[in-house]
Amino acid sequence: MPKGPQVRIPKTARKGEVVPVKTKIGHPMETGWRKGKDGTPVARNRINRFVCAFNGEDVFKSDFDAGVAADPYLAFFVKVEESGRFEFTWVEDGGRAYTRSASIVVT
Repeated sequence: MPKGPQVRIPKTARKGEVVPVKTKIGHPMETGWRKGKDGTPVARNRINRFVCAFNGEDVFKSDFDAGVAADPYLAFFVKVEESGRFEFTWVEDGGRAYTRSASIVVT
């Protein structure tokens, strides 16, 4: 079972400031190459897409391929002009999505 997503952003920023955004999701990644105890292949299950939106507008997106690490960690920067809400979405094979949100106050 996934340990769940974690996000870290500053609580406040000045208008026009570039702020760091850090994310991590604990996830039981499976490559699809391993075999189970009975010899049958274990189905591939990995995070394959990440999207960060701010006030409804995508500000960062990433598609992951087979080389993605277990529990993927991402760090990036976003310029904020107004207070708002970040929405984070991780999508795994099969379509299941995990979400988190965080707000920032811009002065």
